[in-house]
Amino acid sequence: MAKTSHPTRDRLIETMAELLDGSDPEHITADQVLSASGVSKGSLYHHFEDFEDLLEAALISRFSKNVDATIDHLASILATAGSRDELLAALRKVNDFDQDQSRFRFRLERARAAGLTYSSPRFHDALGVEQQRLTDAFTDLFVEAQNKGWMSTEVDARAAAVFVQAYTVGRVVDDIAPEKVNPLAWIDLIMRIIDKAILT
Repeated sequence: MAKTSHPTRDRLIETMAELLDGSDPEHITADQVLSASGVSKGSLYHHFEDFEDLLEAALISRFSKNVDATIDHLASILATAGSRDELLAALRKVNDFDQDQSRFRFRLERARAAGLTYSSPRFHDALGVEQQRLTDAFTDLFVEAQNKGWMSTEVDARAAAVFVQAYTVGRVVDDIAPEKVNPLAWIDLIMRIIDKAILT
């Protein structure tokens, strides 16, 4: 169950998320968050069960931020594209951006967050709810594309929603390797699958 938004709660999450830009989670302390946010210790523990609960909320926020931006971009593309070819060209630009090597930290962070669910049932459940929201949003976009006649109705919209997220997060396999796949070959493969197997 999602926790209600509150300005103090939101400030704590935002502060923790910003601190995660420069540090690993295990190196951030409650005192650092309180000092940077200007929030009292009592308020922190009023809004969160413990410090780990705050960390988990910030990790979830970061986990979703860039995916939500991609979802918004795809919604805009679907609203403005006039043809399948325009849609395909716009999707290539989205993939060029999301798959760029400069975004490897976002992919690694998402993979790491997913890995942390193994040791925390609470985080597993909370991140699972957020992942469900993201998958639902992608699914709705793909159903819209099917309704416009641009995506094959033989493709399950939910399976496609998981697939597009999986190939991005799965890129960490290449991100950590010393010898990287040719970026153009990677994008070409993605676009070939989208063109031949997903779109109509």
